[in-house]
Amino acid sequence: MPFMGMRVMAVDGFIVDLPDTPENERAFGRPGSGRAPGAFPQARVVSLCEAGTHILWRSLIKPCSRGEIPMAHALSRFLQENMLLLWDRGFLSYRLVGAIQLQRAHLLARVKTGLIFHPIRQLKDGSYLAKLYPSDSCRRQDKQGILVRIIEYTFDDPGRPGSGEKHRLLTTLLSASDHPAKRLIVLYHERWEEEITIDEVKTHQRERPVLRSQTPAGVVQEIYGLLLGHYVIRKLMCDAADLAGCAPRELSFVNTLKIVRCRLPEVPRNATSAKRWHECLLEEVSQERLEPRRNRINPRVIKRKMSYWRKKRPKDRLYPQPRKTFRKSIVMLN
Repeated sequence: MPFMGMRVMAVDGFIVDLPDTPENERAFGRPGSGRAPGAFPQARVVSLCEAGTHILWRSLIKPCSRGEIPMAHALSRFLQENMLLLWDRGFLSYRLVGAIQLQRAHLLARVKTGLIFHPIRQLKDGSYLAKLYPSDSCRRQDKQGILVRIIEYTFDDPGRPGSGEKHRLLTTLLSASDHPAKRLIVLYHERWEEEITIDEVKTHQRERPVLRSQTPAGVVQEIYGLLLGHYVIRKLMCDAADLAGCAPRELSFVNTLKIVRCRLPEVPRNATSAKRWHECLLEEVSQERLEPRRNRINPRVIKRKMSYWRKKRPKDRLYPQPRKTFRKSIVMLN
């Protein structure tokens, strides 16, 4: 989904549970809490996603202790001049904004309302120009500031989360006439397309809660396999969408995945037959149209947060094992 000639990209991350082996724990680490160490070692994946096609364009795989902001900074080197990057409020850093500008890309990001921005010039659409500084001392001395545009807004619909609260966007698109504030507010919510993309990988494509690989090398290989498999499905959907004359995200990822899994064993070895097979596959996928999205909101909640069972502790890993068979251990009581 291009915007004013720019490719709309989003950056976000997700966690993957790994098999509980000493090798995976040493390489990727294990999350902890006040109760006990986490149940499984975990790897963190951060990806640049093209919002219009759901293609995970570039990804990094790191230990779970690695923060998303440093990983996003590493991914920023792949940004191109014709890209507009969207991110959630937790990603903002002066260094990362500077890296994006260095790539001559643009940014549209949600930022926390507590950050200080002094208006330099009020724009006709209600937004204003301000500067982003690396520190408070630089702000006081007006040094090393990056010129940005701030858009503040709220909602007047009681049924919409955040209604009545102040929301704030930061962008490097400085012209109110070329990029009106309301248009950018609507565009920013395309960031949720990456959340849908992550769900495609973690819920529908992967199918199991924990990966299979027992070693760190195998974990990296398996995650890249999932990402490459997702790319293949999404590329197929892009081609099918061109055939159907619709946007790629108007087709069903779940149904496409089912079709591919059914049709792959039928791939002919003959090149001419394989080409015809591919054309039939595109035709079948192009018919899997989704219903238009409804104007609705659902809370991000789960039914059961904690388990009734006791939390697994280190002592449970060396649990005493029986010395007798079940039958021999039976003692009859009078």
